[in-house]
Amino acid sequence: MSDDPMNLSDDAVFSIGFLSAPVGLLALSRRRIVRANVEIELLFGWSRRELEGQSVRILYPSNIDYEATGARWKQLLADRSRYEDERFMQKRSGEIFWAKARGQTMTPHDPFEMMVWTFEASAPPTRRVDTVRLTAREREIAQLVVNGMTCRAIAGLLNISPRTVEVHRSAIMRKMRVRNTAELVAKIIVTSSH
Repeated sequence: MSDDPMNLSDDAVFSIGFLSAPVGLLALSRRRIVRANVEIELLFGWSRRELEGQSVRILYPSNIDYEATGARWKQLLADRSRYEDERFMQKRSGEIFWAKARGQTMTPHDPFEMMVWTFEASAPPTRRVDTVRLTAREREIAQLVVNGMTCRAIAGLLNISPRTVEVHRSAIMRKMRVRNTAELVAKIIVTSSH
């Protein structure tokens, strides 16, 4: 490589640009990670080398979400080469977070053959889950429940009583028509990504 940045080869410039971009970048082939950049490492907590060659499923909170998102991409990419949405993704630590995703296929005749995706962490939307209307506090508590926090831990974090958290969690479960925390987590993750 030359000491003069103006004399870098196109390949070197593209490589540096991909690796150092200030947004998470993934190159995928058939939903397998071909390349990941440094920002992806920071966002998801996996090294690039650990991710490359893996199914992108590793970044999803559930198989159901991975399958539903793939089906949606396939349908939408049949009509256009770009797609974007917001959805829950999962870090190596198991923490689930809301992410903005933008993708483009390089092979419109077969959209999953080669794609490039960007990922950025973002705040959850203010309007949630189909027609269910959760208050701001309920949305906040739902996000913490999805990340496996107990009512006592949520109460400590939000500086409210555990009983208040339980009341909010019950209201969330009632509004979302679920019977237990596992169903609540599954419904929040799958439905919020649509």
